[in-house]
Amino acid sequence: MHVEPKKDYYEVLEVPRDADAKTIKRAFLKKARTLHPDVNKAPDAEERFKEVNEAYAVLSDDQKRANYDRYGDPNGPMGFGSDYVDVSDIFGGSGFGFGDIFDSFFGGGSRGAGGAAARTRGRDMGIRLTITLEEAAAGCKKTVAYTRLAPCEDCGGTGAAEGGHMHTCERCHGTGRVVEVQRTIFGQMQTQTTCPACHGQGQVIDHPCETCEGQGRAPSREKVEVQVPAGVHSGQTITVDGKGEAGVRGDASGNLVVSVEVAESERFERRGDDLYCTVQVDSLQAILGTSVTIDGIMEGERVTVEVPAGCQFGQQVVVERKGMPRMGMIARGNLVAVVQVVTPRDLTKKQLLDVAAIVAERSLDDTGAADEKGARADKNAGRRADRAAEPEGFSAAAENAAEHFAKERWHAPKNPFRSRK
Repeated sequence: MHVEPKKDYYEVLEVPRDADAKTIKRAFLKKARTLHPDVNKAPDAEERFKEVNEAYAVLSDDQKRANYDRYGDPNGPMGFGSDYVDVSDIFGGSGFGFGDIFDSFFGGGSRGAGGAAARTRGRDMGIRLTITLEEAAAGCKKTVAYTRLAPCEDCGGTGAAEGGHMHTCERCHGTGRVVEVQRTIFGQMQTQTTCPACHGQGQVIDHPCETCEGQGRAPSREKVEVQVPAGVHSGQTITVDGKGEAGVRGDASGNLVVSVEVAESERFERRGDDLYCTVQVDSLQAILGTSVTIDGIMEGERVTVEVPAGCQFGQQVVVERKGMPRMGMIARGNLVAVVQVVTPRDLTKKQLLDVAAIVAERSLDDTGAADEKGARADKNAGRRADRAAEPEGFSAAAENAAEHFAKERWHAPKNPFRSRK
């Protein structure tokens, strides 16, 4: 099977290997304009468009470009090399993908519906960021790389080339809307639509910037630092102001909304702010009780779990304030250690004999206790039989007499019927 070698990224963009970032960006935008599927109807246009995007994603990133120049792979010799999170594919399923960025770029500002003014403010962008449970516990700072419509560097976001000026649109006279009158069988019909000359902005540029085509914004590979607070939960979001899609010709930019996902841990299971883990003790330690020291969720943290004597399999031991931090607070949840009792298999012969002796002694104690219980039962049964054979009232009198005679000194009671002198 013959595998076609991958094209060189510099050849794809038709730039020299020592090209600076601005040259690479201009070459990328020029290629993207001619190869975009909405513009180019050639059968291979879409494939070549993806190729250009891939080349730009690598060469516009300093770290990836250095790895590519040195190792021939943007991820480095071992498949790694980035000290940040690359979220170039994070828009999938969010309704705002890489293609949408180019659609906005080629189409300019969003067209207004009917007579509504066109949208010039940048849209919010959403990305997903996955972190570990340990990073969620301590809080972390992540640098994410993504593609957005950023303010054009060549024109400073104005949309005008050097010497260019913005003036009122002559067609709509600055309103951004045009009124069209059509004659129908029902009479004249008047409709109001967005001005096609200025796209609803009311102003046009006599010499637009070649890089951004007068929009004041262009696709760009961006990096932004995201501060993740300690105790964050999966699904919570962090908003970075002004790092979404840039507005048209200097209008306000949207925000970057980062949705955090906390990956599952191999050591802990999170339930709210409590952490659950397992600790193993052998059955002899479970009988006597013991202390088990484990690594906590925080870096360098050691947690001591006090296993009580007579602990059973599955018993939970709670260590207070050793769980996840509560976001925005000093307090922490609890660490719940689930005890797993394991039978030791490395006992020596002497230790096995000692255990056997204990088992034998417990067996004898159980047998003696059973015999004594049986003897007491037989004795009580005999007494009940004797009482049943005695005349009525005799048994009670005998018991009372025995009680009195058992005393050290006993005197006959006075006769209450004897006359007093």
